[in-house]
Amino acid sequence: MAEVALDPAYRRISVEEFLAMNFGDAKAELVDGLIYMMAGGTEIHSRIAINVILTIGPMLRGSGCRPYGSDLGARTGERTVRLPDVAIYCNNPASDENAQKLLLGDPRVVFEVLSPSTSALDQKTKLNEYRDLAGVSEIVLIDPSTHRIRLVERTGVDAWNDHWLQPGEDLHLASLDLTLPHAEIFADD
Repeated sequence: MAEVALDPAYRRISVEEFLAMNFGDAKAELVDGLIYMMAGGTEIHSRIAINVILTIGPMLRGSGCRPYGSDLGARTGERTVRLPDVAIYCNNPASDENAQKLLLGDPRVVFEVLSPSTSALDQKTKLNEYRDLAGVSEIVLIDPSTHRIRLVERTGVDAWNDHWLQPGEDLHLASLDLTLPHAEIFADD
């Protein structure tokens, strides 16, 4: 990432400082120590993220894994925290010791719902950041405008398989051994 020149009156902040801030109802990401406020999403963006959570949540019951929305951050760098649209964390994330945490370590699966204003960022910068997380097995990019799904799967320590699913194809997450029906991801009722 290119270095951003700062006014001498400002400084980059740490992840800990960022997590201690209260943004009220607003959401922000920390990128290389700089705070970036996030715009609200569209109805279709929100609907798809919720569809994923509603579909996969019951499938994960009893597995020690749980889906979370964009209120829970993923630390992708020394001074970077992203808010994936949906992230699946495993190893009993809902335990009492995690109840007040804003970061739970590496997610196993990350979902980003693409929008015209964030598509390039999601498919380049964020994708590479998520790939660098040792615990991430799959990254799913969902395009609401075409109803297409891009699946990026870890096949080795530094090896990945990156492909767009066929139109209408269900999404299989090998690391969780479950399949999300295409129709459920894009359901509008």
